[in-house]
Parts: sequence; structure tokens; C-alpha cells
Amino acid sequence: MGTGSLDSNLISANFGQDENAYRLPSALFDSLPVAVYTCNTQGYITAYNKAAVNFWEAAPQVNQNQWFPFFKLLDTNQQYLSPDVSPMAVCVKNAAVTEAELMVEKPNGKKIKIKASCTPLFNGDSTSGVMVTLIPLNNYLINNNQQALLASIVDSSEDAIVSKTLDGIITSWNKAAEKLFGYSPSEIIGKHISTLIPKARLGEEDIIIGNVRQGKRIDHFETMRLTKAGKEIPISLSVSPVLNDAGEVIGASKIARDVSERKKAYEHQARLAAIVDTSDDTILSKTLEGIITSWNNAAEAMFGYTADEVIGKHISILIPQSRLKEEEYIIGQIAQNKRVDHFETIRISKYGREIPISLSVSPILDHNGQVIGASKIARDISIQKTVDENTRSYTRRLEIINTVIKVIAEELDLNKILQKVTDITTELTGAEFGAFFYNAVDESGESYLLYTLSGAPREAFERFGMPRNTAVFHATFSGEGVVRVDDITKDLRYGHNPPHNGMPEGHLPVVSYLAVPVILRSGEVIGGLFFGHSKAGVFTSEHESLVGPIAAQAAIGLDNAKLYKEVKTLNEKKDEFIGLASHELKTPLTSITGYLQILERMPGSDSSKKFVSKTVQQVKKLSALVSDLLDVSKIEAGKLQLTKENFDFRVIVDDAVELIQHSHNTHHINVHTDVNTLQVYGDPQRIEQVVINLLTNAIKYSPMANEVELMLTASANEVKLSVKDFGIGIAPDKFSQLFSRFYRVEELNPNISGLGIGLYISHEIISRHEGNLWVESEPDKGSTFWFTLPLKNNQE
Repeated sequence: MGTGSLDSNLISANFGQDENAYRLPSALFDSLPVAVYTCNTQGYITAYNKAAVNFWEAAPQVNQNQWFPFFKLLDTNQQYLSPDVSPMAVCVKNAAVTEAELMVEKPNGKKIKIKASCTPLFNGDSTSGVMVTLIPLNNYLINNNQQALLASIVDSSEDAIVSKTLDGIITSWNKAAEKLFGYSPSEIIGKHISTLIPKARLGEEDIIIGNVRQGKRIDHFETMRLTKAGKEIPISLSVSPVLNDAGEVIGASKIARDVSERKKAYEHQARLAAIVDTSDDTILSKTLEGIITSWNNAAEAMFGYTADEVIGKHISILIPQSRLKEEEYIIGQIAQNKRVDHFETIRISKYGREIPISLSVSPILDHNGQVIGASKIARDISIQKTVDENTRSYTRRLEIINTVIKVIAEELDLNKILQKVTDITTELTGAEFGAFFYNAVDESGESYLLYTLSGAPREAFERFGMPRNTAVFHATFSGEGVVRVDDITKDLRYGHNPPHNGMPEGHLPVVSYLAVPVILRSGEVIGGLFFGHSKAGVFTSEHESLVGPIAAQAAIGLDNAKLYKEVKTLNEKKDEFIGLASHELKTPLTSITGYLQILERMPGSDSSKKFVSKTVQQVKKLSALVSDLLDVSKIEAGKLQLTKENFDFRVIVDDAVELIQHSHNTHHINVHTDVNTLQVYGDPQRIEQVVINLLTNAIKYSPMANEVELMLTASANEVKLSVKDFGIGIAPDKFSQLFSRFYRVEELNPNISGLGIGLYISHEIISRHEGNLWVESEPDKGSTFWFTLPLKNNQE
């Protein structure tokens, strides 16, 4: 075909952009034997077929050439016609079929007589152009081809085209009518048009025929008609008079278009509009340039603007200055046909109030799928934000309370407990500063001692002296209860005490005031927590309920701390006594041992030597016990000294075995080892002390046995020694306490002497050598004590 403006399937009055426009298959259009072209309402040629090119012997430029001057029309007197009286212009003006016989001058100057038939083309309810058929009157195709053309157009139309007499008898019926109403031509032609009209609408036909008899056209009359199946369908009806050669009305031509889809679309649109307008969420639309184009009732309620005030304005009137970049991001996403879901932000109302909202934005597409704007749904999330904030605040408070309770439960340092309690309660109450004052009355019974402070420098209080026993503080330090005042400067108890008679100059500003007593289990008011803020009404009953339990917990912690301090003092005195007593006992024991050794060497009876020998053994035991007590005292004081050097571990073991074997002939010590010599870095005397202690215990706690086994092994990293007895054994639940100071497993054998300090000292010595000491045992099967020492620290 010769037109570049038509697609490959149809000719349309608006070039295929409107699905309701008149359509004609392009193959039929191009194969018609007569010249046919279409023009828009401004007279520009929009399409033409091959016959038109042959007829004019020239091809017009689509959308560039107008009827005139491309066509020059003349009346039958060969007078040139002006454009506004041409059949094309009359057809557009009247929106009716127009026919005329006239002369036309071709581009080559040749004039011929033609018949022009002009049919209006519609886009919705308005005329969008005209289709023109030109037939030479001196051509044998005049009648036959014209009829064939019109028949082809009618039959291929997608609109139902029906003709009838003035009596309402149907005389023609195209394929689209058959498709729309369900009747074939043979079933309906010859029947009355009322076959298609619901009873309630029969009166419409009288009105239509009345207008047609007067030569009037009826355009886009929306009504209901019946199908063969009895279903009512909505249609848009256009009716034109049919004239004979004499110009008399002899019938009517009807074009019926099914508007069901359009009705559905209108209804759908109406429902959507109703939903949008009644929605509790703000719904608005805007162009890609940010111009607001729609605004529902909820938007007015949220932002305060009416639709008239805001439509046509830029969306930035709702956006805080600091958040204008967000709009660029949103429009960028929409331009890419992407949704923005649940975007939480802030927007501004007409009255300047900032509103937290959740924003969902969707692209708006035209019929070609191009993004032309955006639809926004905004939900006020102020309540949600408040709930979230309250939840976070509640959770935070629980965490803080849990922290302070944990500190109070675990901490025994008085200073740390009070500082932590002061810091946490200051944060919980939102106070600008908080403090704990000890109820440490001075000699005159007037003042209290500042102990901890939070939120302010200590100098802010110290230069004003300590608070005195005034009416404001009395209630707290006497334990009467919590004091909470919205404005302390207006309280009747405030400002009556010289020299300041109120707040000292330069003092931290206090308006809101909260004071909570801290009372020990004994009922003694140990002190008070005080909180201040420069604004009035800051503290609430909720703050009272939070600080009160913490103060009670703090009192328990302070009780525990005081008790711990007392126990610690007693323990220190006890250790001091043990150390002093051990040291003092050492001197006479040393002298007694010396005298006994002299007596043992002097001549005398066998019986006297025997008693002297036994006395020497007991003194040695007593001396060993005193040495152990002295070691315990040194360990507790952190003064146990280790003199480390390189020594042969095997020599130490052999010396210890020899010593114990010599003094204990009831048991035989079996040594199992393949170690001949082994250099270890440590304190040889202390390591020997451990081996001796383990061997002594093994013999002591296996009175019914006669042997003890010692095993010594070594690897590249450590040396391992074990001492095994075959005695009474130890229950596993006692293992964890076995190496504690002064612990004895009494149920083993209460007659066995000892203070329970040997294993404690041994454990400390091995630990200070970075080794490990442990036990494996079963009751009645004996025990094995192990210890290891690292070899990696050996020094050459």
C-alpha cells in the first residue's frame, strides 16, 4: 500500500490508537478498484489506496498534503469551490454521509466529472475524520463498483450495520450484526426491528423513526437491545436517514456498537473512584514532573489541603526540605516502572505538622504501557511509631533494670554498686543529673555526704557544700517515702533555710524534683537517690515505679556489700593472725627440735631415747603444720615466693620417694618411669613439696594397703606425674572442693589427722608453674592424683 501511516491490519480514523474507532481491513482497502482516501478534520490526508494513486496519477504526502491545494474541486459550472463548502467539509461539519457530483482537477491539470461519497469517521462521541470515495461518472464501474465497495465496507465493519424501512422492517444485516445479536440474515431480514427491542424500550423506536422521517440523524444514542438468546446488551446507536434519488426519506440505516466493555470500564472506574474516595488511606496521583493530579478525602483529612488547593501544585509542598532528595529517588524508581513499597518517611501538613507515614508508590501506565505518572498511597503511622517507640523504651528499661539487678547481685564493691545504680536510674528517669547522698550525718546532725553523681561534674555540688537536714530533704532521709514535685521552686517546703533561702547562685537548675530513699533490711535509711531537671513536670508516677524497686534492690546490694566488707575484714584479720601465729610458733619449735636432737645423741637408757625419738617425730609434724599454715597465709596475701631455676625433675622425684620411704615403712613406693633425666624450669623445693604431699596423703588414706605407685612420663611439651593409692577413695561429688582451703572429706575417716591445706597448697604451687593438678577416684577403690608441668618454658 502507498501509505506509511497505516499499520498492516487496519485503517482507523485515529490510526489505530482507539479500540472503538471505525476499522477497515487494510487488504480490502488496498484492493478496492475505486479511489479511496481518509482525511482528518483539519483536511490533512491520512491514508489512501493504490486506486487513488492511479486515479490522481500522483501520490499525496500523508499528514502533509491537505484537500486543497492537492485537490481542486469545481462545481458543475466549473467554478472552483472553497474548502469550507466541499463535500468533505460538509460531511465533517454535519457528521453525516454527504454525496455530490462535481468536477475535479487532477495535479496534471486534467478535469473530469466525478461522484464524491463522504462518510464521517468517529472516535468515541466525536468526529475524527472522513473517508472519501471518488468515482468517475464516465466509467463503466460507476454503479457496480460503487455498490461492491459499499457492500464490502458494510460487511467488513466491526460495528453492526442494519437498514430498515420507515415501518421498521429490517432490510439489510451485516456480519457484525449477526455476531452482536445472534441472528443470521435469513432469520432476521423481513422481521420488525422490535424483535431486538426490550418491551420497556419500544417507545424509543417511535422517537427514532420520527427523527428519521424529518431527515434528522441520531448520534450515539445509548440504549439496551435484545439478543436472540434474550440477553439485554448495552449499545451505542447512530441512525441516519436513507434517501432515494429524489431526496426523499425511504428508510433508516443503523450503526450499533456494543458498549458492554465500555460500560464495564465505566463501572469499574466508578467503583475504583468510590473506593479511592472512601479509603481511610491517603491516595493521590501525580505526573512524572511531580504535579498533583488527584486527591482523595483521606488526603484532605491527613494533610489539611482541599483538592482545589492542592491539585496542580507540586508534590514538594508536602515534603520537608531535608527530604526533597527522597522524591528524586521515588520518581527515578517509577520512571523505571518499579514500585516503591512501604517507604517510611515524614511529610508536612498544611499547618506545618510533621506526619510519619508509610508510602507505597506505583507507576501509572498509558494504553501503550508507557509510564506517565505515579499513584501514591500514604498511611499515617504516628500511632504505630508511638507504639514501636514505647515498646523499644519498655524493652530498653527492662534491659537496664536487668543490668542493674545483675550488677547488684554480682558486685560486692560498694562504690561500683552505687555508681551503677545512680547512672542507670538517671537514664531511666530522663533526669539531667542524678546523685546518691549517704545519710552520714555530721557532728551537728545537719548534712549528708555526696557519694555518687551522674550527668553533672562533682564540682557543681562540692562548692555549695552538702545538703542539710531541711524540710525538702527530711522526708527522704527519714524514710517517709518518695518525693516527686513538678516544680520544686513552688513547693511549700522550699526556700526557708538560710543562708541560701532557696537554690544557691550557680547551682544546677532544678525544677522537676524526684527523691527516693534507700532503706536497708534493718530499716536504716542508708541514703537517697536524687534527680533533677531544669523543666517542670518531667518526672511521672512511672518513674517512681521504676526507681523504687531499683532502690530496694540497691539496698540489698549495699547490705551484701557491707556484709562482704565485714567478712573480708575479719578474714584479713584471721589471715594476719595465722601468719603471725605461724611465724611465732616457728621460733620455739626450732629451739625444741634442736634440744631434742642433742638429747637424742646423749648417753641414756633405751626407753628415754625411744621417747625422745617419738617427741622429735611429733615436733617435726608440728613444724610441718606450722609451715603449711604459713604457706597458706602467704598464698592468701599473694606473697608466696617461687625461686625458679633449671633442675633435674627425676632427681627431685627420687629424693622425695627416698624421704617418704624412709619415714613410712608401712608402704612400699613403686616407681614406674623410663625418664632418666629431665630438665624442668621451676622452684625445685616447691615441686618436691607437692610430690611429698601426694605421697604422704596416699599412705595416710590407704591404711589397709601396703603399697603406693608413682608413675612419671614425659613428652615434648610436658612432664606428667601420678601417685596412686589403694585406699578408701573419694566420691566424685567431692572433687570440686578437694583443692579448697581447709576442706576435708570427713566421711572418709574422721580419725585421720589433717587440716585440709596440703592439697590447697599443692594446687597453688602447680598452678603458679602453669601446670594442672587433678584427681581420679572411686570409693573403696583408691585414688590417683595427677599433675603436669609444661616444658616449653625451660630456660637454658
